[in-house]
Amino acid sequence: MKTDQLLDAKGLACPMPIVKTKKVMKDMSAGEVLEVQATDKGSKADLEAWAKSTGHQYLGLIEEGDVLKHYLRKSSDQDAVERSYETVASNEDLQAKIDASEDMTILDVREAAEYAFNHIPGAVSIPMGELESRLEELKKESAIYVVCRTGNRSDMAAQTLEANGFINVTNIVPGMSEWKGNTESNH
Repeated sequence: MKTDQLLDAKGLACPMPIVKTKKVMKDMSAGEVLEVQATDKGSKADLEAWAKSTGHQYLGLIEEGDVLKHYLRKSSDQDAVERSYETVASNEDLQAKIDASEDMTILDVREAAEYAFNHIPGAVSIPMGELESRLEELKKESAIYVVCRTGNRSDMAAQTLEANGFINVTNIVPGMSEWKGNTESNH
């Protein structure tokens, strides 16, 4: 596949592959193709969802051993307005709701391995890349608080839920990277 730019994001964890991709894409011309080489498994869902949320075209993925080669085509600049989900709460806000035993669903959209090592007790694990195919596991009328490691994947997940008719969705920022409350692990 012919590409115009190559970004080496190997060895970087979420959110760095997206942060670096944003920087490179900003300076590219509309129609140019970027190859992003990453080793973070989470980049599979993250880069595709980021491209969708910004209007860029996610062309596909080629896996070569541990390296994930993502191909993205830059859209015209007027298409590339990044949307951010507006309903946001802090880790402390979520902790207060947990302490008050509020009826809610905590949705963890990190990869299964991240969830297994450290998650909020009772959180439902649906990795970002599986969300659209597993929407029926969630109740549209429930209060849903979405967490990831830093707030990026959960932002995209909240947008996906809202677009699919979920009416009470909140993105938790900054998420698990700074979570001070109780956690448990499955390993």
